[in-house]
Amino acid sequence: MRRTIYNEDHEAFRDTVRAFIEAEVVPVYDEWYAAGQPPREFYDKLGELGVFGIEVPEEYGGAGLSTFKFEAVMAEETARAGVSFGGSGVHVLLCLPYLKAYGTEDQKKRWLPDFATGRTMYAIAMTEPGTGSDLAGMQTTAKLSEDGTHYVLNGAKTFITGGVHADRVIVCARTASSTPEDRRHGISLFVVDTKSEGYAVGRKLDKLGLKVSDTAELSFTDVKVPVEDLLGEENKGFSYLGQNLPQERLGIAVGAYAQSKAAIRFAQNYVEERTVFGKTVASFQNTKFELAACKAEVDAAEAVVDRAIEALDAGELTAAEAASAKLFCTEVAHRVIDRCLQLHGGYGFMNEYPIARLYADNRVNRIYGGTSEVMKMIIAKDMGL
Repeated sequence: MRRTIYNEDHEAFRDTVRAFIEAEVVPVYDEWYAAGQPPREFYDKLGELGVFGIEVPEEYGGAGLSTFKFEAVMAEETARAGVSFGGSGVHVLLCLPYLKAYGTEDQKKRWLPDFATGRTMYAIAMTEPGTGSDLAGMQTTAKLSEDGTHYVLNGAKTFITGGVHADRVIVCARTASSTPEDRRHGISLFVVDTKSEGYAVGRKLDKLGLKVSDTAELSFTDVKVPVEDLLGEENKGFSYLGQNLPQERLGIAVGAYAQSKAAIRFAQNYVEERTVFGKTVASFQNTKFELAACKAEVDAAEAVVDRAIEALDAGELTAAEAASAKLFCTEVAHRVIDRCLQLHGGYGFMNEYPIARLYADNRVNRIYGGTSEVMKMIIAKDMGL
């Protein structure tokens, strides 16, 4: 079926990104994989390419577009090549919406120009050890100083994607205690300079997959955060977090769809070349049936993400719809990638093959951004159950 969500500008961007990946990423990707992250200067190259500034307003050095479609193209092209751009997805997909929506004019002037160039890389710190999806249970605190000039930040965060390279981190912290009526009350957002005294990057976490994405533990010991770096209003942070979740979850759905489509490409290329019992693996009926079944599932996932992307761009994507898209597409990717790895036989278990890395990378899709179980709760609640 012909896709209709992309126009000539999107396809020209796709060509640019594909050429960039072939020239700048593929030749050195094994080095990045061994190192566990891209080199910091790679983000400068992405900034020069213009990918960080697409949705940054023109007055702050960006292109001023309001669309998710270019991010979707990026997800499709990185998956197609079997590569990752590290923590850069968090920089744009998760952090930029908060800066645009809740930043003051002064904050935008200070932060967005360097955001667009990649000179300043951002991450977001929500999850804490022991809290997981229960963000209302966070213990990190930010107390206003007696003279009212700064907050004093104390606590710890974990699973922070982009946390090693980040220059600023949007940190969620308690500025007031929760109440019996509202556990979510009292959370605020701060844009913290990672060079601040008392700010520390702990372990770079050793993950099952996403080996080229730096994921870290962070700690804050009496970190002074200027009051000018409070993002939005005090104690309203939880509501801010909820408003960006549909886009975050759609991003995961699109990534999962792109991974499943790439898995079919990898598997088809492999079975057409691999010979067993004097015949190509592609010539066996089971192979044809398996790949055909996978394609049918991926076609359905494509229809879901395309409809959700259009809804997001129109400002109409609901939390339940985003949860449904994430749940469906991540489950499809799980099934498809597993079946495509099986078609590789023993070679599918070797990390030198992209399908093996894809298999490991895909597993977190059903965990981060809200687990599949949380997605089901959101959908059920929307159904009135």
